[in-house]
Amino acid sequence: MIELKKVQRPKKEMDIQPVLLSDETIQQRKEKILKGMKQDNLDVIIVYADLEHGSNFEYLCGFLPRFEEAMLVLHVSGDAYMVLGNENLNKASKARIDVKAVHMPHFSLPDQPMDTDKTVSQILSQCNINQAKKIGIIGWKKFTNTVENENKIFDIPYFVMEALKETCPNADFVNGAYLFIGENGARNTNNANEIAHYEFGATLAGNCILDTLDAFEVGKSEMEIASKLEQYGQRHSVVTIMASGERFVKANMYPSLKKVELGDKISITTGYKGGLQSRGGYAVASRNQLPEGEQDYLDKVAKPYFNAVVTWLETIRIGMNGKELYDKIESVLPKATYGWSLNPGHLCADEEWLSSPVYPESMEKISSGMLFQIDIIPSVKGYGGVSCESGVVLADEKLRTEIQNNYPDMWKRFEARRNYMIHELGIAISEEVLPTSIATAYLTPYLLDKDSAFVVVK
Repeated sequence: MIELKKVQRPKKEMDIQPVLLSDETIQQRKEKILKGMKQDNLDVIIVYADLEHGSNFEYLCGFLPRFEEAMLVLHVSGDAYMVLGNENLNKASKARIDVKAVHMPHFSLPDQPMDTDKTVSQILSQCNINQAKKIGIIGWKKFTNTVENENKIFDIPYFVMEALKETCPNADFVNGAYLFIGENGARNTNNANEIAHYEFGATLAGNCILDTLDAFEVGKSEMEIASKLEQYGQRHSVVTIMASGERFVKANMYPSLKKVELGDKISITTGYKGGLQSRGGYAVASRNQLPEGEQDYLDKVAKPYFNAVVTWLETIRIGMNGKELYDKIESVLPKATYGWSLNPGHLCADEEWLSSPVYPESMEKISSGMLFQIDIIPSVKGYGGVSCESGVVLADEKLRTEIQNNYPDMWKRFEARRNYMIHELGIAISEEVLPTSIATAYLTPYLLDKDSAFVVVK
């Protein structure tokens, strides 16, 4: 049974520090991609990036091109070229892999100097790709529709694709995003160093959500409360949400000066590299403060949702396939009744949504090193939403030992989080499940009752 009970509130995790990716990790990443290229006879891959769609590029290069565009041209030999605009050209020397810089001012901001006498095709020829027979084009999406040939859909700018075809008239172009994401993608799993790198952001998101819940009060503006959703100047992986009442009024998606009123529906979200935290509920302290007609919200929406979250956490295990997890959630929270439509759980990394092995009939294996978001979004007509989206990483015995030996402070946080979830919230997670924040699965659906959260009563 799920009950709303007084609990010991989780405490912020202090003294967290960012962890850089090691040179060894970057080399392992490159070797994974080169191995995939060799297996599929790819001579070259072209990895396009902009600020919003640059994580595959960042995976090898270590940085995003900020406000410009960029491309990594990687040969199966390991040789690499970085095609950059005016203001990122000097970043080639900072890249985490060895690259040769190629200046393409077309990737610069509008009206900046175009000091070149070369066409885009001629510039790309400097990357030694003219004789390539098979080229993987990588933007950020792996398409999975069944009515088109997804291998021939390319999510990079038209002017670049046309220039590549001109430069390499005899090449076979394929969508190569599968090397990075999707089943067997290089980015699906993480080593201990990568987990430590991403755990910082996940922990930070958890701290921010706890600060926000503490600061939440009727009469405060969305902006005032939302100020708690950011910290340390870190870049968010999602648009920050602090919304009260009706959302998207006049298409606004950002916190405003609107003040929280008693009975408002509430939605809160913040996220960084490695993890997101989202909360949904009502600005009330008790059932009788809920709007008329919505006073059975806990039984109709919130409790079934939390039961699905608990089921997800207690079911997921290394070696199972995505279909098993999907079907389990469908059995306890039927989508026809509860209105969810997306994947009930997905992978994350530098971006909030990497890909997902959890979908109907999925035979993709859940693996050690996968960094997950518990993302189930019910939508029941006549009621506000509910959410405690948060994250875990799966780790087998070998990976757990590596974490314990190499990152003892992080291991202590994992142990403390597991103890809180098991003993305070009553969620029986397996030893393979390591919560990436102390806020994972902590849900207070009545946001003005700061001492009561959902727990499992056996």
